Amino acid sequence: MAYMSQEGYDKLVAELQRLESVERPKASAAIAEARDKGDLSENSEYDAAKEAQAHLEAKIAQMKLTIADAKIVDTSRLSTDAVQIMSKVEMTNMTTNQKMVYTIVSETEANLKEGKISIKTPIAQGLLNKKVGDIAEIKIPRGTIKMRIDSISLDA
Repeated sequence: MAYMSQEGYDKLVAELQRLESVERPKASAAIAEARDKGDLSENSEYDAAKEAQAHLEAKIAQMKLTIADAKIVDTSRLSTDAVQIMSKVEMTNMTTNQKMVYTIVSETEANLKEGKISIKTPIAQGLLNKKVGDIAEIKIPRGTIKMRIDSISLDA
């Protein structure tokens, strides 16, 4: 089961519709065009178009599975008492005094540029269930970092 926000779910459904209504016909047209060029045994364009179509179909199938397994999180029922999925966490690195803000989201919604990290990342795992004022010791590839939780809010 993949927990996600309504916004993340809507984006996923829109992307699936785009792939099915725009990209799938493009892939079929590319195959037909390459097929018209003659001998299929030595037609690299045909092979490439078939491979691109196979990748597209795999992506569509995966998205359908994700959508089928999705559980939309009702943010009105979430609490800011402790860090959980959909929490926006402001924290301070105790070693460098650097401040960071991350929102913990599902894997499909993760986008570092937007400050959204997957619940499966080491940082998110280390923050889960912590409260404001707690210091989370988070194991990362370079060792262990200590992060103080400064605030927890809901990014809704």
